[in-house]
Amino acid sequence: MGRRILNDALRTIVNAEKRGFASAQLQPVSNVIANFLQIMKYRGYIKDFHVHDPHRVGKITVQLLGRVNDCRALTYRQDIKAASIENYKTRALPTRQWGYVVITTPNGVLDHEEAMRQNVGGQVIGYFY
Repeated sequence: MGRRILNDALRTIVNAEKRGFASAQLQPVSNVIANFLQIMKYRGYIKDFHVHDPHRVGKITVQLLGRVNDCRALTYRQDIKAASIENYKTRALPTRQWGYVVITTPNGVLDHEEAMRQNVGGQVIGYFY
């Protein structure tokens, strides 16, 4: 999956939040976008999302809560070890209290807290706060 597709979807969410919209439409659909949104939903940054017609072009409807300040996908692949997740988190996120780094690992797409708990590393695909 192209990193540009994920970044476009995340920028659409941020722009909709800044304009005060209650929902956002994301196109095209990919499993990585759906996994990223699942983490955002679990952590309370979005209300819900629905995938419409995932086998064709499809689209995702995201219900927003107004909590997302910024979310970005990294356009370069950056490997990260389990021991250095904490250092990366302090560099990427603005404060220690909120925000999550999303990492794709052999155990699936996880946020940094879950990856440290499971002691797995992987590739950083993005972050949100």
